[in-house]
Amino acid sequence: MAGQPIRVVIADDEPLIRAGIRMILISDPEIEVVAEAANGREAVEAARAHAADVVLLDIQMPVLDGLSALPELRRAAPAARVIVLTTFGERENVLRALEHGGAGFLLKDTAPAELIGAVRAAAAGDAYLSPAATRHVVERLATSREAARAEQARGRVAALSEKERDVLALLGEGLSNADAGRRLHMSEATVKTYVSRILAKLDCENRVQAALLARDAGL
Repeated sequence: MAGQPIRVVIADDEPLIRAGIRMILISDPEIEVVAEAANGREAVEAARAHAADVVLLDIQMPVLDGLSALPELRRAAPAARVIVLTTFGERENVLRALEHGGAGFLLKDTAPAELIGAVRAAAAGDAYLSPAATRHVVERLATSREAARAEQARGRVAALSEKERDVLALLGEGLSNADAGRRLHMSEATVKTYVSRILAKLDCENRVQAALLARDAGL
């Protein structure tokens, strides 16, 4: 609500970490730390009891770790925005946090100004990812696109005969018709015929496109 401070719960099993985060956050007059928690279970209870706007949630905690606590927290305090705060920057942690409804992901070596900015962004309803976390997500998306492209390529190649796939595989290696013929014990003319047939079946304009498709299909 306008004019009221952002109510924050800090959940981390290390008292010194909690103290440091508290000092950073209370330096902003528009942020109020309403509770601290030493494990995921306490974080869920504190967020519900104090009507938290934002929860800073560590991953590695006893009783209930942060990633396991996140879905419970979303149910117990649906209005609270959860920022996962950890020393671990592994891709899967980022993705699991986002999949479970996390509003952000920060590493513990985040600069104070970035931490405050992340809390403000989360309270305003925006998602916030540290640069390192953003890189992991982008890499995952790129990997997903590659997987989709490979699946599509394999589907197209499935229409080819075994011999046509053999020729296509050699196109993927960059071999000429003559070299492919020697490898497959065919005449150059026969390979050329196969190549023409392959381009037609795969709807490729030239052998370069066919070679790229062969690579995508894993031939």
